[in-house]
Amino acid sequence: MNNKEKFYITTTLPYVNAEPHAGFAMEIIEADVLARFNRQLGKDVFFNTGTDEHGLKLFRKAQELGMDVQDYVDQQAENFKSLKEILNISYDNFIRTTDKHHIVAAQEFWKRCEANGDIYKKSYKTKYCVGCESEKTDSDLVDGKCCDHPNMEIEIIEEENYFFRFSKYQKPLLDLYEKNPEFVLPKHRLKEIKNFVEGGLEDFSISRLKNKMPWGIAVPGDEDQVIYVWFDALINYISTLGWPNDMEKFNSFWPGVQIAGKDNLRFQSAMWQSMLMSAGIEPSKQIFINGFITVDGQKMSKSTGNVISPAEMVEKFGVDGTRYLLLSGGNFGEDMDITWERMTEKFNADLANGLGNLVSRVVKLYEKTDKDFSMFSDYNEVVTKDDQYSFFSKEEAFQIQYMRISNVLDVCMSNVKILNRKIEDSKPWELEKSNKDLFEKVMSELVKSLSALSIVLFPLLPETSQKIKTALETKVAEPLFQRIK
Repeated sequence: MNNKEKFYITTTLPYVNAEPHAGFAMEIIEADVLARFNRQLGKDVFFNTGTDEHGLKLFRKAQELGMDVQDYVDQQAENFKSLKEILNISYDNFIRTTDKHHIVAAQEFWKRCEANGDIYKKSYKTKYCVGCESEKTDSDLVDGKCCDHPNMEIEIIEEENYFFRFSKYQKPLLDLYEKNPEFVLPKHRLKEIKNFVEGGLEDFSISRLKNKMPWGIAVPGDEDQVIYVWFDALINYISTLGWPNDMEKFNSFWPGVQIAGKDNLRFQSAMWQSMLMSAGIEPSKQIFINGFITVDGQKMSKSTGNVISPAEMVEKFGVDGTRYLLLSGGNFGEDMDITWERMTEKFNADLANGLGNLVSRVVKLYEKTDKDFSMFSDYNEVVTKDDQYSFFSKEEAFQIQYMRISNVLDVCMSNVKILNRKIEDSKPWELEKSNKDLFEKVMSELVKSLSALSIVLFPLLPETSQKIKTALETKVAEPLFQRIK
């Protein structure tokens, strides 16, 4: 292991029953920004993502299609693996919950919780949403339906399963939140989970009868039961780091930062943390909770035909255009509403007419000088000195580390407007003929400003950043963004 400071970030693992949509694309892009930014700061980064591949929903879908379940999840996992290229994602590992080393880790984790007295067996009856792969109380339902899957019938499960002593961890969880006021961000999500835990915790089922749901990891010591999909999937966050076999790697990177949607709040910030405590493992470092993406005010769903996929967005806006639109759509943690029309307007205004136009104008004027005004360093190693970030102001660094990425992009686009206005006001094309010294002074300011802007943009829009760097180095500008009609 090297001696660099370590940084670990992970997305949730999306269920492979459907193809990737814009909501998960936003999550994985945000994680990518933090990974790239921390690499720029000289840290040793481990960026994890992957797929959740067990559970009743997938078992039934494979049966419906007449496919072997493993073949079905193999096929579906490729849809999510493809995001690496589609969205220019720099993840270090893609874990699947059907991976052998994950299965071993999940069973070992179970044994440690059991040895701690936190797993027991009992008969129970509950309402269950197959779409969520989770139990539901009456307060979770509207007119007897799950809010997230209103077209699916709520099922009644009645059987003998193993349970986890969630109720035992009410005080330890509240202590965790109290000692770490930024454990969950945004802050209103921390308040939400504190209120949930303060209201009392009920033990939850962590297994299913194998003869009813054979697609899962076998419970250690009981071949008649399989581990509940959520209990199994959450363990990926440590199995991806080599736990329990490669403890040197695990201990160097854990605890880490997690990004999840607001529907995952309880699973990530309460259930998973109590499971870690039970297994004798330190809790996560921090959890960022995203809002949802809606389309023209409606939740994305196959039934309404309004699902927007990242592949569709890239086809229209390009990779960095898509990254920009999903990163700049609003405050982190709040819901974001999109339409093709509004995205096209924003793309044209901010990227085609704004940034793209600025780069073209500066480089064409820069061609007329024989001097080098740029200020580039190694994009992959922007170091810190005397508590100041090279090329990043402390404020910009703070905003990125706290997932306020849209704020950084707002500042970048504000600077684009300022630089475009500076060109209009100073008229360097006239100065080039009438006052060479002043022309070079103006060009130095423009080129250095654009250089600094491109370095700030690198973790957010890496392809665009590199193109700006190349254009300033060669003094040849290729169009960055073509206006879309």
